[in-house]
Amino acid sequence: MSPQITPIADTAQDLELSERILAPDGSRIANPRLDAFVADVDAEQLRALHRDMVILRRIDAEGVALQRQGQLGLWAPCQGQEATQIGTARALAPQDYVFPSYRETGVIYARGAQPGDYVRMWRGEEGAGHDPETLRVAPLQIIIGAQTLHAVGYALGIRHEGADEVAVTYFGDGATSQGDVNEAMIFASSYQAPVVFVCQNNHWAISEPVAVQSQFPIAGRAPGFGIPSLRVDGNDVLACMAAMRWALDHARSGKGPAYIEAVTYRMGPHTTADDPTRYRDDAELESWRRRDPIARLEQHLRNAGELTDTHVAETQAAADAVAKDMRAACLGMVTRPPLAVFDGVYAEPHTGLERQRDEYAAYLASFEVEA
Repeated sequence: MSPQITPIADTAQDLELSERILAPDGSRIANPRLDAFVADVDAEQLRALHRDMVILRRIDAEGVALQRQGQLGLWAPCQGQEATQIGTARALAPQDYVFPSYRETGVIYARGAQPGDYVRMWRGEEGAGHDPETLRVAPLQIIIGAQTLHAVGYALGIRHEGADEVAVTYFGDGATSQGDVNEAMIFASSYQAPVVFVCQNNHWAISEPVAVQSQFPIAGRAPGFGIPSLRVDGNDVLACMAAMRWALDHARSGKGPAYIEAVTYRMGPHTTADDPTRYRDDAELESWRRRDPIARLEQHLRNAGELTDTHVAETQAAADAVAKDMRAACLGMVTRPPLAVFDGVYAEPHTGLERQRDEYAAYLASFEVEA
């Protein structure tokens, strides 16, 4: 039987503190609420989490570089949020289904993404960068908050069929201001859907600070819908894993939805189309650099004598190799001909679609005539 946990989202005083297991200096903190959920995590598993986060940061840096070089139309950086994404995603069971936003590069990495999966959508080659059924991750969602509704709908199906699955949805602090997220929480609570809501509070909804959007910690909203919640330090990979294990256990055992607010920070721009220097103070950025999630875990491992320079070098080499493969996959992609957009729309021939194809073909041909 899994250990019991008391949700912290009961009073304003509780919510002023984010639950953590690792302090910013890497020291281990006793946490009665969370410790039992990661009691099995040994040094080898911690090194694996460290490796995951280093590789994710390298993937993210390569994505930014590819966009700046004109190979991608856009990229949504996740630097600084590695612990939240890796910690929660590594707690998932293989059969669980994820409904992400556009920033969950670490989640699709943890679910087994291949090199081309990271860039295919951002390059405009396909509507989804990966095979949703293979990864059990829905296509990245651009419409803010819409994926929460999809997750609840899927979760209702899980409940109807009695399947051993949990739907998990990720979104940012800005999305909590959208009606979709609140409607999803109402339905999830009303029908006790097995869904976990993961809010990555990275402090900025594009240029809007979270303090303007919410006068009270975001995790405090969930109990108002009848959903228990935890507010954790999103730069502490162990706390994120523990919180997700609690939430999954809660949902999988038939108790309904659970909510996690992971307090983290977006170190880069909202997307590569954004300039955060226009709205963000350098001092704030620097203060969050000192809470770096990778450096925190690395220091913890070094303090315990469980991390060597050789391991760090090998990890960085592995990260560079992943980035190299990702770049090669991106540059090697061949764009389909324009008329291929009509392929696969219907299983059988459709006269309306054929007419549209002919009209589009004539439109494309008009440019050749003009040239």
